[in-house]
Amino acid sequence: SVEPGTGPMRFAQCLLLALATMATSATAANWPQFRGVGGSGLAESGRPLPTEIGPDSKHIAWKVAFPPGHSSPILFGDRLFLTAVREKTLLTIAVSKTTGKILWERKAPYTSLEEIHAIGSHAQPSPATDGKLVVSLFGSSGMYCHDLDGKLAWKKDMGPFNNDFGAGTSPVIVDGLVITVQDHDTESFLAAYHLKSGKLAWKTDRGEFPRNYCSPVIWNVGGRKQVIVAATLRVVGYDLKSGKELWTVRGLSRTVCNTPVVGGDGKLYVAGWARGGDIDERISVEPFAKLAAARDKNNNGTLERAELEKGHAIERRFSQVDRDKTGTITRKEYEYYRNLFDVARNVVLAIKPGASGDATKTHVAWEYRRHIPFCASPLFFNNTLFTVKDGGILTSLDPQSGKPLLTKRVPGAGNYYSSPVAGDGKVYLLDQKGRLSVISGEGKWKVLHRAQFGEETYATPALVDGRIYLRTHGHLYCFK
Repeated sequence: SVEPGTGPMRFAQCLLLALATMATSATAANWPQFRGVGGSGLAESGRPLPTEIGPDSKHIAWKVAFPPGHSSPILFGDRLFLTAVREKTLLTIAVSKTTGKILWERKAPYTSLEEIHAIGSHAQPSPATDGKLVVSLFGSSGMYCHDLDGKLAWKKDMGPFNNDFGAGTSPVIVDGLVITVQDHDTESFLAAYHLKSGKLAWKTDRGEFPRNYCSPVIWNVGGRKQVIVAATLRVVGYDLKSGKELWTVRGLSRTVCNTPVVGGDGKLYVAGWARGGDIDERISVEPFAKLAAARDKNNNGTLERAELEKGHAIERRFSQVDRDKTGTITRKEYEYYRNLFDVARNVVLAIKPGASGDATKTHVAWEYRRHIPFCASPLFFNNTLFTVKDGGILTSLDPQSGKPLLTKRVPGAGNYYSSPVAGDGKVYLLDQKGRLSVISGEGKWKVLHRAQFGEETYATPALVDGRIYLRTHGHLYCFK
């Protein structure tokens, strides 16, 4: 006879335990950064997701009041992590994914709050985690790293940045490094910090780029990981290990506010929109010499805001054109910005892997110039590329050819700061006014459900193990 715990019986017990562990691991999923694993916006688990969600839905697992902020929820294990602002206090917050209860919150001290956009927040970047440490970024206070129980591991001073719209790009964690890109009106940079210590691994100057809001994306090409950043006029691929520029594709908008996505077909999809860059809506301004001759009343060789006609293309964007924030626009600043209007292109690009150097003519698979999204990032799902333009104009594209499959307005017809996410055959979209649209994830898509949350919404939902974690201005929801 064989005693329990020995011989073949023990082997069988171990095998069953191993199989159970494998099954558990196979179904477990996380959402470790903005838009989940790899920034794809896709649910990792194949579990069913609810369709008919809303503020009074029968699918609500829990709903809690939550301090405001624009950062999107991330999740690892049994905890959600977000940033928020409560009575001008900047916070990193851990939440139980089971109950919605706040487990801990940690303050991010600051000397002064930076300027932000009228609809902005001082808690705009989403956190990132590797399952052991959580990194959060505040423009006014810097970057913080806590363990999962809220113990501070390190802090890196940053900001306030030279940008009156505030900081908005989210960090990512890869191979023990924290990657952040900070494109502002001056002193723009891309940097990698060691996750365990916060020490700088490398830093790449991006001084040519003014303010942009693209978060970095990691693209694994031939076993070599690249950091992808889309910004003014061009997208760049950097070597993850050194920060060295590897390739570029030119022909983007004058500002990029959404984040590229690596498709399931291996291509990179990039979109950029800014006013004046559409095919049929161009902005063109006169040369500096001509405008200065008519408007430089004090003859000091520069332009002050009061000298410009109200509503003029440059007057409306005065703080952006005046990059050094002296209160005056020099000839050099003016002509730089005038050139952006002349050459910028609002576009969706599909880029093939394997680029080197200037790959504008060699690695662009296709481009699409209509219905370009502003802040909402593209979504590659079910072998279809989805983009949503402000006004709720949703377009599905064939990723092989770039040809549109369907363009139509969804029920949420406002502006889109939240990016689309998908899983279980469905795509979820939220406009700024809190209007939800759920559509079928196919080229010839159709609306499956609509809802109104009654609060402004800027955060992108997280889809994990059959649950949807959704943040509005004043609440945090879990749907199952």
